[in-house]
Amino acid sequence: METNTSSPFKVILGSSSVARQKILAEMGYEFTVMSADIDEKGIRKDNPEELVMALAEAKADAIMSKLQTIDNQKKDIKWTLLIASDTVVVYEGVIREKPSNKEEARQFIKGYSGGHAATVSSVIVTNLSTGLRKGDWDRVEIYFHDIPDDIIDSLIEEGKVLNVAGGLIIEHPLIVPYVKQVVGTTDSVMGLPKALTEKLMKEAF
Repeated sequence: METNTSSPFKVILGSSSVARQKILAEMGYEFTVMSADIDEKGIRKDNPEELVMALAEAKADAIMSKLQTIDNQKKDIKWTLLIASDTVVVYEGVIREKPSNKEEARQFIKGYSGGHAATVSSVIVTNLSTGLRKGDWDRVEIYFHDIPDDIIDSLIEEGKVLNVAGGLIIEHPLIVPYVKQVVGTTDSVMGLPKALTEKLMKEAF
């Protein structure tokens, strides 16, 4: 793993998502992980772009509150950028978050078979020295071939699809053969669009 050891600032990733951690590491950054304890279900918006922005802002605020209670963080804040993000799936105009159970995950994936879905991912970057905050969202359209029932069964049994928005993991080896077209980037679908994140990190200074 290459790391940007010459970076003049520290990075905190406000997410426990393994996929987001992997993407940020691929971007060359060393970072600390902090998770935000927020009630995501308590934040509701009908518009998916507004929802992911509101959720990412809430995560950033929660982590900033945590940091204020940690005395030994004070000396580090000057050089720290906090990255918070959120992702939802949109299917036939309906916002989908993490499936609540295996049956819902099965329904989600069956719906994608032979059809299409979109992901909307937000990124909020906060400069902890100045308080400057920059944020935006990215949308990706995904088109699928027919997904066989036995593949769906295997995905459900494995369980990883239960932990992601819309039960959608397009980079999963079982799903890859059935992805017809991705209009956008896979990293955005996975929860952290690289180009947008880099842009916002620069703007936050």
